[in-house]
Amino acid sequence: MKIGDYKLYSIETSEFALDGGAMFGIIPKPIWEREVSSDSLNRVGMVTRSLLLCSDDKKILIDTGNGTKWEEKYRDIYNIDTSRFNIETSLRKYGFCTDDITDVICTHLHFDHAGGNTKIMNGKIVPTFPNAKYWVTKENWELANHPSQKDAGSFIEYDWKVLAQNGMINIIDGNESFISGIDCYLTHGHTAGLLHPVISDGSQTLFYGSDIFPLAAHISIPWVMAYDVQPVLTTKEKQALLPKMQDEEWILFFEHDPNIQACTVHKDGKHYKMKEEVLISE
Repeated sequence: MKIGDYKLYSIETSEFALDGGAMFGIIPKPIWEREVSSDSLNRVGMVTRSLLLCSDDKKILIDTGNGTKWEEKYRDIYNIDTSRFNIETSLRKYGFCTDDITDVICTHLHFDHAGGNTKIMNGKIVPTFPNAKYWVTKENWELANHPSQKDAGSFIEYDWKVLAQNGMINIIDGNESFISGIDCYLTHGHTAGLLHPVISDGSQTLFYGSDIFPLAAHISIPWVMAYDVQPVLTTKEKQALLPKMQDEEWILFFEHDPNIQACTVHKDGKHYKMKEEVLISE
C-alpha cells in the first residue's frame, strides 16, 4: 500500500497473550468470546504489529513491540513468542534491516509497544535502531518516568533509559506534525499523551489505532480495556473518531489483532463494526 510519499509495510514483531478480562473490561466473557478465543489461562492470543513507512529519505517505524529482553518468568506469563517472527525477520522480509530505520515513533511507552526499542547485545542493553531518532510525547514520557501504582507495571525503564543517555529521545507535545506527511492525533483514555500517527494524501487516510483499537473486536464503542486509566474517556474518544472514520472511509490499523492488519468501519445498527478488511502488505 502507498499513501502519499510513503510505502507502507505491516511489521509483525511477536506473538503474545493477555488476560481476556483485562482486554475487554466490563464486557462479559460469553459475549467477547464470540469474537476472540481464549486459552486455558483465559489469555487472548495477539500479536505486536508495527507499521513501517518508507519514503525516498525516511524509514519510519511506528512502535516496536515486546522486544526480546524478557526473563523466562514474564515470557511465560505473557506467552511471548518471537520464534515465528520478530523485528529483524519482518524487516528482512521486505529488504530492510534495523540500521536502515531513521525514526521510531513511540505511540506510548508501555512494554508491548516500546520493548523493541532496545535489545541486549554482549550482555549490555543497546538501541535496536542505532541510527534512529525516537519520538515520544511529553505527557507519556513524564508518566513513564513517574508512573502511578496502576501504571507502574506497564512501563519498563530499560526500554528507553539507554536511548535518553545517548541523546536519541525527542520529546514532542504531539499537537502538530513533526515529520512531513504524518499528522498527529492525541488520546488520553488508555494512557496520558497516547500519540496516533495519521497518514493521509487527500484520497486515503490511515489512522494508527494503537491501544484504543487494539483488536478489531474493540471497534464497538463500549468495548474498552480494563488496562485503560480512564475507560470512560476512551469511549468518548472512540465516539468522536468513529463517525469521521466511517464518513471519510479511513483505514484503521490494528497493532494487536492476530488476523487483521487493518480495516474500514461502518455503523451496523447500534454499533460500529468492521466494514472491509484492508491488507497493508503481504
